[in-house]
Amino acid sequence: MASQHSRTSESTQQLKEDLQHLTKTIEELVEATADDSRSNIKELRERAEKRMKDTRERLEARGERLYGEARDNVTQQADACDRYVHDNPWTSIGIGAAVGVVVGMLIGRR
Repeated sequence: MASQHSRTSESTQQLKEDLQHLTKTIEELVEATADDSRSNIKELRERAEKRMKDTRERLEARGERLYGEARDNVTQQADACDRYVHDNPWTSIGIGAAVGVVVGMLIGRR
């Protein structure tokens, strides 16, 4: 599971970097052609600006949606854990004690 999270994080970071490079390139193109009055350059410039704006809005919306889904998932898992502890208090105490013993043994080895 940690490996999958790492791969997702790496691909997300790579996508973010690629989009930043693309945005920078488009912005440079827009700036470089701002003084050019030829109609085809002007039209291309306007399309590039619109596409960049649309893409940025979609990515921001997707990021917000993914954040919301992750937050909801963590909340549901925390609620499930809370219910389990309330439904099984002695089992929870036993699990906590066992984890404490294992952590204590690991720390004691140092």
